[in-house]
Amino acid sequence: MSEEFDYIVVGAGSAGCVMANRLSENGKYTVAVVEAGGMDNWIWFHIPVGYLFAIGNPRADWCFKTEADPGLNGRVLGYPRGKVIGGSSAINAMLYLRGQARDYDQWRQLGLEGWGWDDVLPLFIKHENSHRGTTPFHGAGGEWTVETKRASWEVLDSFIDAADQAGIPRTEDFNTGDNGGCGYFEVNQKTGRRWSAARGFLKPALKRPNLTLITGALTDKVVLEGKRATGIVLRRDGRVATLKARKEVILSAGAVASPAILERSGIGDGERLRVLGVVPLHHLPGVGENLQDHLQLRLIYKVHGVETMNVVYQSLLRRARMGIEYALFRRGPLTMAPSQLGAFARTDPRHVTPNAEFHIQPLSLEKFGEPMHSFGAITVSICNLRPSSRGGVHTRSRDPNDAPIIAPNYLSHTEDQVVATEAIRLARKVMGQEAMSRFLPEEYKPGAHLTSDGELVTAAGDIGTTIFHPVGTAKMGADSDPMAVTDARLRVRGVAGLRVIDASVMPTITSGNTNSPTIMIAEKGAGMVLEDANA
Repeated sequence: MSEEFDYIVVGAGSAGCVMANRLSENGKYTVAVVEAGGMDNWIWFHIPVGYLFAIGNPRADWCFKTEADPGLNGRVLGYPRGKVIGGSSAINAMLYLRGQARDYDQWRQLGLEGWGWDDVLPLFIKHENSHRGTTPFHGAGGEWTVETKRASWEVLDSFIDAADQAGIPRTEDFNTGDNGGCGYFEVNQKTGRRWSAARGFLKPALKRPNLTLITGALTDKVVLEGKRATGIVLRRDGRVATLKARKEVILSAGAVASPAILERSGIGDGERLRVLGVVPLHHLPGVGENLQDHLQLRLIYKVHGVETMNVVYQSLLRRARMGIEYALFRRGPLTMAPSQLGAFARTDPRHVTPNAEFHIQPLSLEKFGEPMHSFGAITVSICNLRPSSRGGVHTRSRDPNDAPIIAPNYLSHTEDQVVATEAIRLARKVMGQEAMSRFLPEEYKPGAHLTSDGELVTAAGDIGTTIFHPVGTAKMGADSDPMAVTDARLRVRGVAGLRVIDASVMPTITSGNTNSPTIMIAEKGAGMVLEDANA
């Protein structure tokens, strides 16, 4: 293994896979991608329903946990992060969503030129390979494959009708900049198999002689010479090694790992670092702050007289038939994303655009990693798309093997508590429509007897859980923002040769699932790196 490269990319997750592909594409530069996890040589990384077996499994997931969260009534949550090439795109929901035009236009209004909707839409289109073909909003022939569902459920079709009756109209496309409406999600799959960032971007590029993938290597810190990054220190197979970067080090380890690496490198809030015994080399108080995540409130309804996955899975014969259907046709329940049906709606007219996202599943369970309930049921999850609460992620110690401190601070802001009560009531409104009445829905969680604002806020704390969208912990910002970690070109402020290019840099969370926006950020970031190399 060479010890010196032009570019070192830390992390082969969604962003890192894109960076690896784009930086090595022209053949001019040597690129190393350093991944702490392993290869995706396990069947459940590729069968879509495998997320049920991957999340919470140390083979696939770092199995992080949050601190006890006051907003969740003191509960501790599992905080899944992919431990494999492809990162969380290897274990996530596979949903292809960009967010709203308003999200990116607000980034531009924060002083981040080049990040408005009109600026980023061409980047989404560039790498998309959509079943829709080439349209003003979609692309064909790119690396990021987008297809439609390959399983159907009567109860979900009826939910679309109920949403329409409740004032949430049907939509055929969530990705035009206006995602309002109810419809089936598009998924990152190819003929019934998960299409991770590793499959789309990394593996096709590995044949290039100038690209090196190093797996099982945990990045300890970035090496600084004065105010310039010159390499990284990593740990692999019990050994410590240093890799040198002639041009840049790029952190693409994600919103949980990237800020922790910065802190272990001496970049962060000086006082926090001193307490940890890390010598402060560059004071950046925003490192690890500004954590945002989508908290999903998982309402569960028992239903009758209609098929759900709970009941189907009880039958060994039905399970065998599902396996045969998948093996022969790549169709049926084994192709299911965690949520097949979605809706974007306003919980109150005061919101200019939809502020809540539904994820509807024809199944129910207490939490991921546990078995499905024995009774027929559906899960009607709803999340606040633009939370006001802010948390943080910080290294726990100087040891990279120690899990980071993750404190989301869910529901700590009054506005989020208000939206939580509105969201539960909106979900109940949809489930109360005529289209669902023939299934005799019964609210199993949180319970229809809970009706007051106070009861619903408490209930939200009881049933709320992460939807796996942490962002913002190394946010980009204008020169006037004292908490900005990176600038609009994703360069770490005050440190030459170092960038963060992953979900960490989002100043505010996008109004939808965050994986494809992260890939767009990497697409744009790679272009910036190459532009600067040629300047």
